[in-house]
Amino acid sequence: MNKNCFLSLLGCGLATFSAYPSNVKKQKADRPNIIFILSDDHARTAISAYGGINAQLAPTPNIDAIGHDGVIMRNMLCTNSISGPSRACLITGKYSTTHGFYQNEGGIAFDNSQQQYQKILRENGYTTSLFGKWHLYTEPAGFDYYKIHDNPGQQGTYWDPLYSTNGKKKREKGYATRLTADAALNWIDQLRDKSKPFCMMLHFKAPHRPWEPDSCYQNLYEDVEFPYPASFNDAFVGREKTLGENMASIENHLSRGDLKQIPPAGLTNAERNKWLWWGGSGKNQFWTPSDTLKGEALKKWKFQKYLKNYLRVVRSVDDQVGRLVKYLKEHNLYENTIIVYMGDQGFFLGEHGLYDKRWMYEEALQMPCLISYPKAVKKGQSLNKLALNIDIAPTLLDFAGVNIPKDIQGESLKPLLFKGDDGVKNWRKSAYYQYFEYPKWHNVQPHYGVRTERYKLIHFYYNVDVWELYDLKNDPNELNNVYNNTQYSSVVKSLKAEIDRLQKKYKDVQTLDERRKMTDKYMLKYEE
Repeated sequence: MNKNCFLSLLGCGLATFSAYPSNVKKQKADRPNIIFILSDDHARTAISAYGGINAQLAPTPNIDAIGHDGVIMRNMLCTNSISGPSRACLITGKYSTTHGFYQNEGGIAFDNSQQQYQKILRENGYTTSLFGKWHLYTEPAGFDYYKIHDNPGQQGTYWDPLYSTNGKKKREKGYATRLTADAALNWIDQLRDKSKPFCMMLHFKAPHRPWEPDSCYQNLYEDVEFPYPASFNDAFVGREKTLGENMASIENHLSRGDLKQIPPAGLTNAERNKWLWWGGSGKNQFWTPSDTLKGEALKKWKFQKYLKNYLRVVRSVDDQVGRLVKYLKEHNLYENTIIVYMGDQGFFLGEHGLYDKRWMYEEALQMPCLISYPKAVKKGQSLNKLALNIDIAPTLLDFAGVNIPKDIQGESLKPLLFKGDDGVKNWRKSAYYQYFEYPKWHNVQPHYGVRTERYKLIHFYYNVDVWELYDLKNDPNELNNVYNNTQYSSVVKSLKAEIDRLQKKYKDVQTLDERRKMTDKYMLKYEE
């Protein structure tokens, strides 16, 4: 690392660990504070606590520390791997087909009048707040205070973001990850009702596309060549009609803007945007930076550009997590605070040659989840039981001593956190998944499926009728669809029966024709 890069990193780090003056009052000992940190599109492989090929090259020590001081969830699964719907699942404890928010786009808005865990906590003596990305296309409810990204579509921008603070809009200068953490720390220190326990949601925009690093990290990893995933050159054999139809490939669908290319001088704003983003996630986005860089070399160049910017953005998130935890420790709040760190779903970092999420394949299905509660939860745990994002709401209510409503579909993780994998009997043996948005963005066929400890069965159904079966023990990278292998006939039969059981349990009992009509109703088509 050169001297200038080192100094820029040091400067960023020093800015990170500034603290606010405090007049924090002693908290009630019997009710924990709750901080739920949610990043956007944060892959488990970009968190060093989970190991993997990037762990040594791009560590995340502050996020890791949450798990080291508590629990690392090794099988936290998303029920609908796309941002808005996953967030609705997290706050309601219910599947998309129950809370009604199926997809990010297409005319659906989240019904904020329905039951949400922060509403229940507020009704039971907590003060509540929300910072950062909301992305449910409706005004937040159940919060004493909120400050959320307001444009575009509540997605927000990395630089100079427009915030809505309790409905009042104002643009602020600076980098969104730092600004959002500033606001959260200011609320804890200065604005909250200190006579009550607090529940704060801190939702970073990062590391969502377009992966714009803070100025101090522009050159981080410049001299690093990151390793390529084992499935980087997946040819989609046996999955031609599903994975083979994707529009999220690193090779073909990253735009000039994604890859941080500089537009020619003299363009109008419209021309500049077209030059940067034309095709982006859609069709016919074949682009090369030179006439000589082609084929495998071009694909690898794009991967390195994409991954480095992604990990630079993650670095800023890790900084702000460290800043928050440092504050809690300095002000005697850490021991009695539950901290949950999660991504809103998984994300592809070159596996199967992809970026983005949506699929039921492991990289998109697996959510990072690290939980600490030093006062009550044993540190250093690693849990492998199947958990779901709909389990977060009942878990937090359970720890707060609030009755869990009977219509919540998730299960409290509290027994697992206290007793470990071996101490809890009758835990779920399978997990149900559903995805709806099609064809924008990325041309992922609607599908549902079931995941057990060893197997995964997926049914893609809109304008195809394709089943895929993976034996995760023998094929952890999901390269071999064994659905038509007669050796697995009994497995297919039992898993189809399990899908039927889970669909009835979670009240997702639509026929295929009804599912297809719902896709038609909310469909966003590509422009040819």
